[in-house]
Amino acid sequence: MGVQYETITRAHRNLYWAIAPTALHLTALEHARLGCAILPETTGVVRRRCATALAESYLLVARIEFFDLRDPDRAADTLTRALQAAGEADDPLLGAAILAHTAFIPGWAGRRDEAAERMVAARTYARRGPAPATLLAWLDAVEAECETRCGNCRTALHLIGHGEDLLAAGSDHPTPEWLDWFDSIRLAAFKGNTQLKAGHFPQARETLLAVLEQLPPESDKQRSVVFGDLAAVEAATGHPEAACEAASKALDQLAITWYATGMDRVKEVRRALAPWQNERCVRSLDDRLYGWGTTVSALAR
Repeated sequence: MGVQYETITRAHRNLYWAIAPTALHLTALEHARLGCAILPETTGVVRRRCATALAESYLLVARIEFFDLRDPDRAADTLTRALQAAGEADDPLLGAAILAHTAFIPGWAGRRDEAAERMVAARTYARRGPAPATLLAWLDAVEAECETRCGNCRTALHLIGHGEDLLAAGSDHPTPEWLDWFDSIRLAAFKGNTQLKAGHFPQARETLLAVLEQLPPESDKQRSVVFGDLAAVEAATGHPEAACEAASKALDQLAITWYATGMDRVKEVRRALAPWQNERCVRSLDDRLYGWGTTVSALAR
């Protein structure tokens, strides 16, 4: 039973980037509840593996609650459960990942001190490792995003530069399976957003175009975010037609796989396009942005 539970947990994780979030949330949440029932019946190595899988399940649920369903309070409670399970497994690297996810909650709300404190905790757990370069670079990326949202773009770019150096140097420690989606391309996506927020528009455009060329085909969610950031670059530099084209491509991705974070990017672009709202390209974007499907999806979340 323990091995089967672990296998299903990993299958759910692999579906995160490709399946509708509401359906996966319900399935993963029920799977986590099953894990809670199984765990007390196990001992030794099996108990540890079950606890690890349970922590991964709760982490997946929390990601959906925060990034897809926009429910940070619920995500915070779920992350607490994930950390408890990681403690049962005595898995400090998974604990570091969970703690870093908790930093997103205050970071996105502009509460820098609280986010920074949680990142200190995450890095403390990572030192208990052995932590691979990918995990350490991802921690840099998370902290950089929090700093960016708090208006500290210079600090964020320094963190991303450090993460790039870590990935370039590599390490002898293997990347955990639950972090196998993170690499230099994903780090570059963080970088492009920070360059955008810092007003480094030519550099942001170059970075984001390179990311789009290298993202794997199954990365619909990430692609919608990158297209949204590229659209924001074009709007900020006075190119409404190019901005609308990139925003429309983001909507194409959202039509395949809904992602609230991607839709947020498109809405930000539309607000930036207000000076050109009577242009044909902007009206065409509005027709897509406020079509039946996208409007219902946005209001339902």
